[in-house]
Amino acid sequence: MGARLGQHFLFDPAILGRIADAALLTSQDTVLEVGPGRGTLTRELLARAGRVFAIETDRRLAEALKREAPQSLSVIHGDALKVPWPRADVIAGNIPYQITSPLIERALTAPRPRRIVFLVQQEVAARLAAEPGGSDYGALSAGVQLVATVERLFGVKRGAFRPAPRVDSALVRITPRDVPLVGSEEEEAAVRRLIRALFQRRRQQIQRSLREGLGLGAQAVGTLLERTGIAPTARAEQLAVEELVALARLTQLA
Repeated sequence: MGARLGQHFLFDPAILGRIADAALLTSQDTVLEVGPGRGTLTRELLARAGRVFAIETDRRLAEALKREAPQSLSVIHGDALKVPWPRADVIAGNIPYQITSPLIERALTAPRPRRIVFLVQQEVAARLAAEPGGSDYGALSAGVQLVATVERLFGVKRGAFRPAPRVDSALVRITPRDVPLVGSEEEEAAVRRLIRALFQRRRQQIQRSLREGLGLGAQAVGTLLERTGIAPTARAEQLAVEELVALARLTQLA
């Protein structure tokens, strides 16, 4: 148990309370908790929400939670990347570092919750909340910010966990956009394809990345960049997500 499954249990009641508070819950809300472990955060969520579903991969921990579960708690034993997720207003959890990105991707798959509150590796939190032009801004930043806004709320030192991980953590609150930047699932998929292609070449000038990553001719690339107002010498890491959306729309027409 423990580090074997990437589990690092948080016991500090003050920090647990701050995490639950950051979810901005009401008694009418349903919460999906990923990786409840020994239930320390679960209890804080139950005190604030109307109902909690908790997905736990460790059978012994899941069974222990079930034995103590009040009626407002449903425990699901299984891999959070494989089992069906119940609908929830809020998704929360102290999630395993090794599957952070796929969990965030799944949490942001439509239909999306009202918000997501995850305790993640400090480095990942920096990347999620990064702005264009910074060293932390990359494909993960742009991919999440395409559909949501990200707040890095506070850090948590590694000593607050048992067993202690090798790195510090940070809490992020991810809020799906009320007004989408894309008009359809097809358009979102096109923007994500562009993000992957460009950030595989993040240090290249955008004019070269479009030619090599998307197979466009020099004339088509020049026209695209002129119409979007993006400098040919710009790099992917400098482009705001709104610029990536505009570029993807025109690329579909090229």
